[in-house]
Amino acid sequence: MLRTLELLKDEIFNGHEVLDFKSGGNFYFLKIEAEIIDGSELHIKECISAEDSLYSYHWQDKDGSLRVRWDNSPHHKGIRTFPHHKHTPELEESDEISLEDVIKAIRKRLNL
Repeated sequence: MLRTLELLKDEIFNGHEVLDFKSGGNFYFLKIEAEIIDGSELHIKECISAEDSLYSYHWQDKDGSLRVRWDNSPHHKGIRTFPHHKHTPELEESDEISLEDVIKAIRKRLNL
């Protein structure tokens, strides 16, 4: 969780708000909304435990239209990068499997 918050200090972000946080002995759930310098938003959900790691990084325009959503929900078994995939909005393979990877992809798309 601290690593996620540290990554949000990147210069591509204007700021962020933690919408939800829960933790227990061996897990945490984190939900964040972050504003990107072009006015778009990145919605972050992470549920990390000793046994599992689930994520969704949803990048959208100011009006709410999808730019890209990266996630690892295990419902596209035929994809090479299963369970990791992205919606652009078409379904695609994804090698971006961490917030750090997603920030790099956003930087590239914004030519930063």
